[in-house]
Amino acid sequence: MALAVGTDAPAFTAKDTNGNTVSLSDFKGKTVVLYFYPKDDTPGCTKQACSFRDAIDEYQNKDIVVLGVSADDEASHQAFTQKYNLNFPLLADTDKTLIKAYDVDGGGYAKRVTYVIDGNGKIIHVDSSVNTSTHASDILAALGL
Repeated sequence: MALAVGTDAPAFTAKDTNGNTVSLSDFKGKTVVLYFYPKDDTPGCTKQACSFRDAIDEYQNKDIVVLGVSADDEASHQAFTQKYNLNFPLLADTDKTLIKAYDVDGGGYAKRVTYVIDGNGKIIHVDSSVNTSTHASDILAALGL
């Protein structure tokens, strides 16, 4: 079961698409959309990633950071990013540390769950019924934006 709204988001450090180290604490004061997905370059995951790609300007204009997370490695994330011109970081969680911390372990892959974390590190929204085609706009709507 997903973590509850109002709880502290588990701290994390992971490598992104380009091998940079990313931590939740890097985004203190900003809203973070942390979305978990099963696998790079699969139909639903591609639709979901592309929905964020297409809406990234709207997110950035509202000072919201988008981070995708799966158990795929950096090389897989790089290929996925290049193939679909993704314009936000994907985090490589090959040891499933984030997947376990955020309680989205689907048995070897991440369940499709999205957390919205406020600038103080609190979970303010959880979406575990994701429509991959409209996910980015659904999250903005849920936040009243």
